Amino acid sequence: MLAMVNNGSTTVKTGLVKKILITQPRPDNDRSPYFELARKYGIELIFHPFIKLEGIPARDFRRQKIEISQFSAVIFTSRNAIDHFFRICEEMKITISQDTKYFCITEAVALYLQKFILYRKRKVFYGADGSNKSMFDVINKHKENEKFLYVCSENQQDNEIVNWLKTNKCEFALAFMYRTISNDIQAVMNEGEFDVICFFTPSGVKSLFDNLPTYQQNGTRIGAFGGNTSKAVEDAGLTLEIKAPAPQAPSMVAALEQFLSLELKKK
Repeated sequence: MLAMVNNGSTTVKTGLVKKILITQPRPDNDRSPYFELARKYGIELIFHPFIKLEGIPARDFRRQKIEISQFSAVIFTSRNAIDHFFRICEEMKITISQDTKYFCITEAVALYLQKFILYRKRKVFYGADGSNKSMFDVINKHKENEKFLYVCSENQQDNEIVNWLKTNKCEFALAFMYRTISNDIQAVMNEGEFDVICFFTPSGVKSLFDNLPTYQQNGTRIGAFGGNTSKAVEDAGLTLEIKAPAPQAPSMVAALEQFLSLELKKK
């Protein structure tokens, strides 16, 4: 069954994809590209985080015996990592040097630093396309002169970053400042079948099976952001159809746009 949707300037025929589950919190800004996508294709977007983060208290962080002030560079792969890094620094009354460099997975993560520091391009760096590889390319230019602190979850699953730092003989340490916990998703999953479910972390995939151990895909299309998330989806025995980042799809919104456009061409 096809429907005609008017989004203000164009009218788009929508196909069988009607309901998409985004396993993240709903964006605060109504001008989010997710909502533009929903209007354009006449789809319903449901936002529900599959994981929640719990900050590690400063007293527990001290047991890691990491002297933050000794590191000249910090690696961030999420806004949450930034939040918890500066939370720990505040709790421990640590003053961060103005010369500290920050290496971020995406421009969006890099720009989030403005909440905490005076943003200067000569000390904030980010990958070109949101992939680990593009971030490695940037780090590679500075690795000889820096001591890196990689801020991550206690149950961090991004071994690619750790392995790269080791292989390239970078001086670094892992700073566990928060932990990931599976969220309760029973209610949202009982709302009915979703045509697409989009994951953003391996922990999100784990949460699905923590909540629903016997989950069957049954034709639901699965999307994943990031190589580690894609691997987690496939390791769980699910079929992956929507992947980001990619050359023509640097974000999950862009990947969904591509997917929905191709779906229309099949009708």
